[in-house]
Order: sequence, then structure tokens, then C-alpha cells
Amino acid sequence: MYYTCPMHPEVQRDMPGICPECGMNLVPTKKELHKSDKEFDKHAGHSTNVFKTKFWVSLLLTIPVIAYSEIFIKWTGIVPPQFLGSEYLPLVLSSIIFFYGGWIFIAGAWRELTSRLPGMMTLISVAISAAYLWSIYAIFTNEEPLFWELTTLITIMLLGHWMEMRAVSGAQGALKELSKLLPDTAEIIRDNKTEVVQLASLKIGDKVIVKPGGKIPADGKVFEGESDVNEAMITGESALVRKKINDFVIAGTINGDGILKLNVAVIGEKTFLAGVMRLVAEAQASKSKLQILSDKAALYLTVIAILGGIATLVAWLFTNAGLNFAVARSVAVLVIACPHALGLAVPLVASISTTKAAQNGFLVKKRLALEAARGIDIVLFDKTGTLTEGKFSVIESSSDEALALAAAVDFSSEHPIAKAIVEEAREKKLEVKEAINFKRIPGVGGEAEVDGQKIFVGHRGGADIVVEVNGRKIGSIKVADKIREESRDAINSLKNLGIRTAMITGDSEDVAKRVAGELGIDEYFARVLPGEKSKKVKLLQEKGMRVAMVGDGINDAPALTQADLGIAIGAGTNVAIESAGIILVKNDPRDIVKIIRLSKMTYTKMIQNLFWATGYNVVALPLAAGVLAFKGIILQPALAALFMSLSTVIVAINAILLRRKVL
Repeated sequence: MYYTCPMHPEVQRDMPGICPECGMNLVPTKKELHKSDKEFDKHAGHSTNVFKTKFWVSLLLTIPVIAYSEIFIKWTGIVPPQFLGSEYLPLVLSSIIFFYGGWIFIAGAWRELTSRLPGMMTLISVAISAAYLWSIYAIFTNEEPLFWELTTLITIMLLGHWMEMRAVSGAQGALKELSKLLPDTAEIIRDNKTEVVQLASLKIGDKVIVKPGGKIPADGKVFEGESDVNEAMITGESALVRKKINDFVIAGTINGDGILKLNVAVIGEKTFLAGVMRLVAEAQASKSKLQILSDKAALYLTVIAILGGIATLVAWLFTNAGLNFAVARSVAVLVIACPHALGLAVPLVASISTTKAAQNGFLVKKRLALEAARGIDIVLFDKTGTLTEGKFSVIESSSDEALALAAAVDFSSEHPIAKAIVEEAREKKLEVKEAINFKRIPGVGGEAEVDGQKIFVGHRGGADIVVEVNGRKIGSIKVADKIREESRDAINSLKNLGIRTAMITGDSEDVAKRVAGELGIDEYFARVLPGEKSKKVKLLQEKGMRVAMVGDGINDAPALTQADLGIAIGAGTNVAIESAGIILVKNDPRDIVKIIRLSKMTYTKMIQNLFWATGYNVVALPLAAGVLAFKGIILQPALAALFMSLSTVIVAINAILLRRKVL
């Protein structure tokens, strides 16, 4: 069994492991997957350049075949040069084209049949084999061969597959670029000296220097320096992010003007970038309901085409139209019914949407999750860390004097509320005097002496922080978990889309009511214990609503799983991420709106492509069979191949237009 990297196919090993290029897990080769999972890739082992080369060679050889055909001479009156054996030139050139250009389809058909999944390769190979064998028979029995039809058919098929593979590889191009974001080397500090080493030799705990403009080589924590870092590759945001001591930096992001020194914290497959590529690979391996539907339709169409081709051949033979005419009609049916466009209609859109999601700051782990997003009725947010910043902030103080005195008392305290008060005083640039004889009062607050006066800061039974001087109250401070500004935009945008919002929190009724009121949330659940979150999701579902749950903690995992759509904050725990179908790279609730918009755009494109692909076959099949032959309307095999390829190109172009959509 061989293993390869989804992003670096040239990397192959005879045992599981990680890719030395990008750190992704190696996966079993397609050949092995066929045996176990009955998965099939019609282009296994092919590359864009293979079809490109075969197309141009076949095209050059097809020109003289057409020039020596009776129909060309009849239509143009141009007689090509005659020489000894020139009557066999179309046979020789057609044979070369058949075995050189057409064999790739026959080999693909063999893989389809051995995998018990006959598809478009089977249809194409049956069509070109029938045309070639008939032509060999015809040239020795004075019948009319189908050489020009055969060669043009193979050439156009090669062109269609070349265009398809270009479209697919282009859709995945942005994801492949992720693996190129890492630098080849890193500058590390060892024994008080700096040295440049290969990225693969980095170890956890190594001290790395990142110079201005350099790429960060590994996930790590800054221990010296300060700089602005470009994190657009993971967040989709162009704004630079300030990094200082103890801040975490991600491999592949680009350093600004400062020098950063960091301790390597994560390497290989556990890095953020490797995780992104792994999730994208998983998403592209998964299938949406529409893709499953299109796969079934393509299989049914293959069966219909083969039966239709046989029926067409028999029917025209019974009308005494001649074997040559009957074979040509049968070949046309086989070609026109190739589910090429149908097979490309949904997967290409899905691939582009997965890429577009990654470029916009969220990762689609399961395609069914992205498909479900368009039908969501209500979004249920976990309050802390999602709608709010997850840390205390001063939202109101009665006076600067009270705030300054409180900051003096709390200056040395590690309590989150004390830190919030000190931070607010600093932001207001207030004079914070030195406090002495600090005494902590458990569960209440603290007191100290400032300028010889006894200052108390803490609770006296109410929600606000009270500030007292020598036992006399001089003011109060209101502290709360600060609401994110992004949350307001997200809630308003969801309302504009007609989607309801709800909030779930373990905080008190008063706190929940205040946050819900400020944000304009439709419904909230307060004092919810961790184990009860999934029950609230069920409660909403029992009301007939399709629920999207947004969370970031371990206790959110059951609710994320229960919801119709689970959305995890990327900065949250691994458990929450594993339980979700979509992951937000950055903690920005506005990206939820992007998810829903992308879901609707993706679904629309898929439906458009399915409509065109199936509608084309419904119209073209009867014409190929010759139902209008009595009116002189006959669809030649080569023209059928051209229409089939054109259909594929139209589907591909329509899918690619999704790239230009703005979320």
C-alpha cells in the first residue's frame, strides 16, 4: 500500500506518515481506495499536460484525415495529393490517434468497469471503439468508414477533458498555494549563535528569529520583540495584527517591520496551516446531497446511453438505413449522452466554494454543513467569547476620581475585575497613586491606604463595584463582559437575511437580558448549565426551526453536534472544532453571514449546472438517435462530441464565475 500527500502528489511513501513539504497526513493512494471504499477517480494518474499534449498531437494528425475524407472533398472541391497507398493514409493516422489519443479513455473505462462504476470513460471508449472497429471493417468491404468522425471525436474529447482538468486544478489552486506559504529555511538560535536550518529539522522549543518581511516558519509564542504581522492567509483580513511578547504567531504568516523571536510550539501535522489543508482535503473528499444526486444521475445516464445506443443501432438496421448509418447514429448517441457535464456540474462548484470559504476566513469541514447553512432559521450563539470578548471591561464609572482610587487599590491584584479597572484607568490616562497596606476581602473586594485615606473597592450586595473613602461612598463602577462590536453587525446582517437570533449563557437573567437587549437578539436562555445546552438546541428544533449553533468551548460540543449546523470558533478547543461542520478561523461572528451567503450562492450554481447538464441530454439524445432524420436533421458523431464538450465548458465557466462573487 502506498501513501501520498493530497497537496503534493509527488510525495509517496510505503507507510503512513506526514508530508515533509507541508506537514499534512499522508493518505492511501487512489488505487488502494478503489479496493476498500469503491471510490473512483476517472482522471487517476492523469495530468492537465497529458491531455494537452495528446490533444495537440491528435489535432495535427486529424487535419490530413479530414482532408482525405470524401465529405471534405465533396464540400470544398479540393482534392488532396494522391500517391501510392494514399487511400490508406486515413486508416494509418486514425489508428495512431485511436491508440495514442484514445487509449487514455479505454484505460479509464477499464478502471471504471473493474470498480463496477461504469461512467463517461466507458461511454467514450465504447463510442470510439465502435467507430474504429466499424471503419476497419468498412475499408476492406467497400463500406463508408468513419475515420474523420473518429479522429475529430477523440480530438474534441481530449480538448474537453483538458479544459475540465484545467478548471478543476484552477479551483484547487488557491489551496495548493497554502502549502507554499512556509519558507524553506528558518534562522534559529543555538548555543548563543544563529544558524540557518531546513524547516524539516525544526524542533519544539527551538528559538527562531524572524526578520522584517520574513515568513514565520512555525507556530510559536513570541518571547522577544514586537511587530505587525500579516495574517491575511488565515483570516482573509488585510489589516496587520500587532504581535508582542507572549502572543501566538502562525506558520506562513508574514512579519512586518520589526524583529520577532519566538519559541517553536507546534511543528508538522499539528500546525495551524497543516490543519487548514487537512480540513480542506477532508471537505473536498466529502460530498453534498446534490453531488450524490448528480453521481447517481450520471450512473443512470450511462446505462441509458448504452441501452439507447444499442436500441438506436437495431432500430436503424430494421429500417434498412444501412449498417454505416446505423453505426454512426449509435456512436452519436453514446457520445452525446456522456455525463461529462453532469459529472462536473456539482464537484467543480463544491471545490470552488471550499476554496472560497478558506479565503474568507472559515473552513468547511463537511460539505453537508455548508449545504445546510442556506436553510437555517435561527442562529444560537454562546455568549461568552463569541458575542462578548470573554473578559471583564468597565462599561460605566460615576467619576474619574472613583475610578482612579479603585485602580490604585487594585493595581497589584490578579482578579479579572481588578485588571479591568486598572486597564480602564490607563486608557483614560488617569493618575493612579501608590496604595499601601493592601488587604484582600474574599468574595467582596479589597481595601488599602491611598494618601493616608482608607479606600474600599468591592461589592456591597449590588451588581456594581462600590468605591468608599473612609467608609463613605464616593462613587460606583459598572463592570461587565464587553460586547464585541462585530456582534452588532452580525446580528443586524442576520436580521436582514430574515434569520432569527438567540443567545445561550450560564450568566444571570439580568446579564443575559442586558446583552440580548443591546444586540437586539430575539430570544435568550440564561443560567444554562453546560450539560443543558444541547437541550436548548432541541427545544428550538421542536418548534420547527433549523438551528445553527455557534460555540467555542468543550461544553459546547454536544450542542454543536445536536444542531442542524455546528459552527466552531477556530480559536476554541479541539473538541468543539471536531464537533462542528464549519470552523471560523478568527473569532468574528460576522463570518456566519458569509457562510450563509456562500451556501446560497453555491446551491444556486449547483442547480443551474444540473439544469443545464440534464436539460442538454434530454434535448440532444433524441437528435443523436436520428428522430428528425426524416427532415434532414442528422447529428454526426463529431458534432455530437463538439456539443458535449461545449456543454462541459459552459458548466465549468458557470462554476468558475462563483469565484468573483463577493461574500
